[in-house]
Amino acid sequence: MSDPGITSSALEEKLHLSRRQLGYSLGKINDWLMGLNLPVIERTRQGHFVIDQSVFSELNEDMENTVSATDTIILTEDQRVQLIIMMILSSEEELSLNHFTYELKVSKNTILNDLKKAQAFLEDYDLNIRYTRKYGYLIEGKEFQVRKLLMYITYLILQMSNGENRLKDLADIRNEQIDEFTDRLEQVENQLNLKFTDEKMKTMPYILILIQRRIKRGYTINSISIEYEELSDTKEYKATEELLYDMKDIPVSDRLFITLHLLTANVFSSEMAEDEVPNLVPAIDNMLRQFEKSACIYLQDREQLMEKLLQHIKPAYYRIKYQLTDTILFKGTLSQEFKEMHLLVKRSVGLLEQLIGSEIPDNETAYITMLIGGWMNKHGESIDKKVKAVVVCPQGVSVSRLMFNELRKLFPEFVFLDFLSVREFMNYTLDYDVVFSSTYLETDKKLFVTKVFLGREEKYRLRKQVMLGLYGYTPNEINVNRLLEIISNHADINNERALKQELTEYFDKDEDTAFVKQNITNKSMNLDDLIVPDNITLMDSASSWEEAFRKSAEPLVDSGKIEPHYVDEMIHYCKRDSYIVIGPNIAIPHAAPDDGANEVGMSLLRLKEGVQYTNDYKINLIITISAVDKQQHIHALMQLMNLAGSEMDKNKMIKADKIEEIYKIIQLYSKN
Repeated sequence: MSDPGITSSALEEKLHLSRRQLGYSLGKINDWLMGLNLPVIERTRQGHFVIDQSVFSELNEDMENTVSATDTIILTEDQRVQLIIMMILSSEEELSLNHFTYELKVSKNTILNDLKKAQAFLEDYDLNIRYTRKYGYLIEGKEFQVRKLLMYITYLILQMSNGENRLKDLADIRNEQIDEFTDRLEQVENQLNLKFTDEKMKTMPYILILIQRRIKRGYTINSISIEYEELSDTKEYKATEELLYDMKDIPVSDRLFITLHLLTANVFSSEMAEDEVPNLVPAIDNMLRQFEKSACIYLQDREQLMEKLLQHIKPAYYRIKYQLTDTILFKGTLSQEFKEMHLLVKRSVGLLEQLIGSEIPDNETAYITMLIGGWMNKHGESIDKKVKAVVVCPQGVSVSRLMFNELRKLFPEFVFLDFLSVREFMNYTLDYDVVFSSTYLETDKKLFVTKVFLGREEKYRLRKQVMLGLYGYTPNEINVNRLLEIISNHADINNERALKQELTEYFDKDEDTAFVKQNITNKSMNLDDLIVPDNITLMDSASSWEEAFRKSAEPLVDSGKIEPHYVDEMIHYCKRDSYIVIGPNIAIPHAAPDDGANEVGMSLLRLKEGVQYTNDYKINLIITISAVDKQQHIHALMQLMNLAGSEMDKNKMIKADKIEEIYKIIQLYSKN
């Protein structure tokens, strides 16, 4: 900031840094700037730095104070509460108020207030903080709940700034202990033929050390709801035995808990037998089938998707069954395009919930939604002469997949080869040009550090930063007048004014291409946009359901939205499966997009007397759907689902004498 004109090479020479070290350092600076909600420092291809004026305005007044202020990180109230809980859980000596005030550097009154907050935090676990003169501060309650709390608090502290060092100091954990358990876990990976996520590999050694410590202090799990028969035959139980090979004094119930911890851990990749959890594969298959039915789509390469889902849902099965889902955090919120899909997924998991024996929490269905949504967005691309990119994320396969797909949309001109954990990235053999990562990495390639979830402005900044880093310019830096001079030196220009206007439009458009395309693709269509009055047909009866379905589809055929053979395929599907019935008296026949769907659309046939469809259903309302992709019709479909749930409004439609009466009800549901 004191010398904005300095170049990269001059900085490297002055500070004795390599090119890679300077890039890494600048990345750290940009991460700090983003933490202050300030624009990042960009670099041109010529090695100059581009610093936004707001950075100067915000920081230039007193650089000395700014720098010194960042050296000391002030803990928030929530962070102090988490550290107090960890101190009580991990300490091998009696704790008093003085211990807390010394470690956290706050007053006794502040600590007393924090202890009240800590007690409120523990209420969700049915645990209590108690103080006695003899034993100091203790956490009392069922040990299974204490272990859940321990796992969650460990995770939270490791997310703090300098979290690992804080945890080691507070809990008196030595580096040798961490290294020992890390080595043992890597052996478990080899034995189980899987790879834990980077996040899990970072967290598990601390958890295992602290559990071992509690067991030595006499805190063992006596009464537990873990089913011995269910876990003792798993390969994870055998791996636990290997993990604890020299710790013979650990009781069986605690070995089962550690087995459960391994079973619930997110993995990046694994090979598993389908019969490891009986009936899990049929339950996942049923979930996909229900999702396809709800979303009016047909998933491609279904078997491969089943394998991916099995890999994620197996640990989720144990997490949900034994109420350990609060140890797995879902960072951020689902993007808009996934929200409605998430609702459909939640409607499709009935058999899975039945198998587990409890409701599946939102954070787990969100991961499943991202897996299915990522699969739906998958498409092939030629990688010849294109920028090749990889995405690195330590948070697990589901979040990595989401990040991968978001970046693919933001940079449609790049070929995205793979999404990787940090450890996989270190040994990655394919050739690539660019790395997008949610964490800093040592690499000779172009590295762009980005958050997993990006807002519109953040996407704009990232795209601008990447284009500047790769090509040395952003479109708005191009001087069109100079470009015209160059062209006129080598060619005759018939209409200079028109050429200048077209070039200006082209370069201005380039910068926002990703957003324009996204907005068009993701435009939500309401039910009344698709079922318009011209697409509504009123009849009293039909001789067969086949005739009724053909009659329902006529407006879409006449308008060219579907080909005539689409109707034949639709009836063919309906003969094999009654999945089209979405509620009493209402059905949504449809075929696959490649069966002759030209444009998204819906048409409705009302039969006053109804028609028999199979032995189980009588249908009065038939809505034919043409879905050309997997997104455009979803919003309208959700509105239709809401309508299907109202007996009163369905009956009004069935009894209606005029198309306008039906359309008015459709408009009512299109507002939601």
